[in-house]
Order: sequence, then structure tokens, then C-alpha cells
Amino acid sequence: MATAKKAAAKKSGAAKKATGKKTTGRQTAARKTPSRARASDATALLAKDHKDVKALFKRYEKLVKAEADSREREELASQICEMLTVHTTVEEEIFYPAVRAAQVDADLLDEAAVEHASAKDLIEQIRSMEPDDDLYDAKVTVLGEYVNHHVEEEEGQMFPKARRAKVDLEGLGEQIKERKQALQSSEAATSGSALAM
Repeated sequence: MATAKKAAAKKSGAAKKATGKKTTGRQTAARKTPSRARASDATALLAKDHKDVKALFKRYEKLVKAEADSREREELASQICEMLTVHTTVEEEIFYPAVRAAQVDADLLDEAAVEHASAKDLIEQIRSMEPDDDLYDAKVTVLGEYVNHHVEEEEGQMFPKARRAKVDLEGLGEQIKERKQALQSSEAATSGSALAM
């Protein structure tokens, strides 16, 4: 028994040296074997969307700086708009109501609703424009700035508060996955029929 404790302490010490932070044996084990359940909870799924769309905005910024072809910019802007439309829908239909029911920071949820409305308005403007129109690139850039601010508040404040409130993030994650699949199929069908016209 004493040998097992020494081994765990040694592992913890090695982890501390490697990271410069004090860790417990449990933390070390958790880092080695990431939980599948953790990756499928609602906040993890939404954070992955945030990371993915952020990468798309960075690609768009590079295209603008490189003075890329308008068709290429339009395709990427369209992809950003589709991804954000699906993301905001699952948040509004599934995540926000559950967080509000758990009485998590009503003011924060109200701000998120206003931010979503602003993003949706910009998305509609972008979708109704041509990539060579005045302000097209500026609107995509501003949309990215709105999204970055929104992400900071969600990941920095709302998600931790939802965890502390013991919201069923695993159950919400399953609902979000199912709803996203349905919405993505619908978006793909809409895009396909628009292209066919």
C-alpha cells in the first residue's frame, strides 16, 4: 500500500516538474485518459463549434489580405454563415432554455440573446450581398468580432456557471448533436436547391 502511494506521489511530482504546477494523482490520471463523456457534453460541443468558426474567420481574413477571388471569399463566408446559423439555433432552442431553467445568470442570457440577434442581422446582410459589394468584407470581419466577444462571455462565464448549477450537460449534448444533424441536413438541402436554380 505504501509503495502504491509513493508511486502516485512520484507521478504527481513528475507532472508538477513538467508543467510547473502542483497536481494530484487524480488530475494526472484525468489528463492521461480524457473522458469521452466530457467531450460530448453540451459545453464541449459548443466550444468546438466556437473553435471551428474562429478558424474559418482567420482563413477569411487571409483571403482578404491576399485579395483572393470573390468566389472563394463568398464560399467561405457562406460556410461561416451556415455554421453560425446552426450553432445559434441549437443554443437558442436547447442550451439557453436549460441554463435559464437552472437559474443561471439571467442578465448574461439576455445579453447572449441580443448578441445572437445582431449576428443574425449581419448574416442576413452578408447572404443578400455579392462578395464584390462595398462593405462585404467589412461585414464578415465585424461578424467575426461579434462572435469572438460572444465566445469569450460564453466560455468564460456562462459555461462555468452552467457546470456549477449542475445542468445536465451530457443530456443536452445528445440533444444538440441530434438537432445539429437535422439542421445541417436542412442547410445542405437549402444550399443544394439554391445552387440548382
